[in-house]
Amino acid sequence: MQQLAATAAELDFHSETYKDAYSRINAIVIEGEKEAHENYIRLAELLPEHQEELIRLSKMENRHKKGFEACGRNLQVTPDMQFAQEFFAQLHQNFQKAAESGNVVTCLLIQSLIIECFAIAAYNIYIPVADDFARKITEGVVKDEYSHLNFGEVWLKKHFEESKTELEQANRQNLPIVWKMLNAVENDAHTLAMEKEALVEDFMIQYGEALSNIGFTTRDIMRMSAYGLTAA
Repeated sequence: MQQLAATAAELDFHSETYKDAYSRINAIVIEGEKEAHENYIRLAELLPEHQEELIRLSKMENRHKKGFEACGRNLQVTPDMQFAQEFFAQLHQNFQKAAESGNVVTCLLIQSLIIECFAIAAYNIYIPVADDFARKITEGVVKDEYSHLNFGEVWLKKHFEESKTELEQANRQNLPIVWKMLNAVENDAHTLAMEKEALVEDFMIQYGEALSNIGFTTRDIMRMSAYGLTAA
C-alpha cells in the first residue's frame, strides 16, 4: 500500500529525489503552456472573428511558460523537455490533425476543455504542496486558466446543437489519453505530494462542469466520462 503523500512542510525541495521528479513535472507544465500558446494561435486562424481574444489568450500562455521556467531555475532544476514532448505527443498530434481538417470543435475540446481542465486540476493539487516561489507563480496562472476554459465553454455552448456529435466523438478519442498521462506521471506526482486520485477527482469535476455549462445533461456527462475508464 502506497503511503500518504507528504505535506509541503515535510518536503525537502532541494533533495535529489524531489529535484529528479520535479525535472519532469516542471517540463510538463512548461511544454503544456508552450503548446497551449501555439494552439491558441492556430485557433485564431480557424476562428478569425475571435482572433483578438485568442491571440490575447496565447500571449497569456507564453507568460505562464516563462513563469514555470523561472520555477525550475529557482530550484536549480533542468526540465526534461524530451519527456514532456512525449507526454503530450498524442494530444498534440490529435489537435494538429483536427486543425488541418478544420475541425474547430475537436480543437476546442482538446485545448479549451481537456488541456485547460487538466492544467487547472494539476495546479489546484500542486499549490498546497509547492515551494513558496512556485506557489505564487501557480496561483496567478490558475486564475488565468479559468478564463481560457471559459472561452471554449462559451463558444461551444453557442454552437452546441451542431457541435454535439463531434464533441462526443472527440471526447471518446481524447479522454482516454488523459488517463494514460496521469498514469505516466503518477510516481513523480507522488514525490511532489500530489496524489493521482486527487488529480483524477479534480479533473473530472472541472471537466464535468465544463460539459454541463456547454449543454450536456448529467446522463450525457456520466456516459462521456466513462470513456476515460477504458485507459484506467
